[in-house]
Amino acid sequence: MAEQSVGRGAADRVVFEVKVDWGRPGQRRRYPTEFLSREPLRMAVAAFATLNARVQPLDRGDRYEDPLLDALESGVIANVAGGGSQLLPGGNEIEFCCIDLDIFDLKRGVPLITSILERAGAPKGSYLSYTIDDEPHRIPFGQTYGIAIYLNGTDLPDTVYKECDVNYMIAEIDRVLDGVGSYQSYWQGPTETGLYVYGSSRDVMRRLLADLLETYPLCKRARVVDLPDNIENGG
Repeated sequence: MAEQSVGRGAADRVVFEVKVDWGRPGQRRRYPTEFLSREPLRMAVAAFATLNARVQPLDRGDRYEDPLLDALESGVIANVAGGGSQLLPGGNEIEFCCIDLDIFDLKRGVPLITSILERAGAPKGSYLSYTIDDEPHRIPFGQTYGIAIYLNGTDLPDTVYKECDVNYMIAEIDRVLDGVGSYQSYWQGPTETGLYVYGSSRDVMRRLLADLLETYPLCKRARVVDLPDNIENGG
């Protein structure tokens, strides 16, 4: 796979980038329109969709990047250029993630991108940022609230870990919260496994999940924590 990339020069000159997103295994390849026509490259505004979501890279791709790729496939309004994650200080738990974008039409692109990400479940505290003529812009978006269910991975009987399945629990979370919220991703720590759930109301999600958390053996000694509504450590 080849990638041609040109950055900004010493005088911060605006130059163009050509990037190829080959996608993940099983996905169709998506080619920027530069490879499909002989039209000259257009000036792009580099933008960053910072998501206040604790999602693993593959989950970020499935939930957030793929809907953007589908909506922006023509490359007329914007392109998805990449993505990344930021860890919480002192650990390996994700705090937030980012999708890099090249936007060619800000008037149409900004509301389109933010609305797609909101429909995908973007949490409050997310924002789209870009700079024009040295003036920074930050557009807030996001409508969901997050909770984390931290499953105890060391102190339960061995039979619980052998007989219970975290995938069953994830399926039950989605079933119970249908129409209110959903599981988005996970974190595997040394003594706990975190399941990240986002929805329209923390109180309603906690109430609907109460029976599952009380009766399923793998949930014994679990912690349920509200996730922040903003990014606390940068972004």
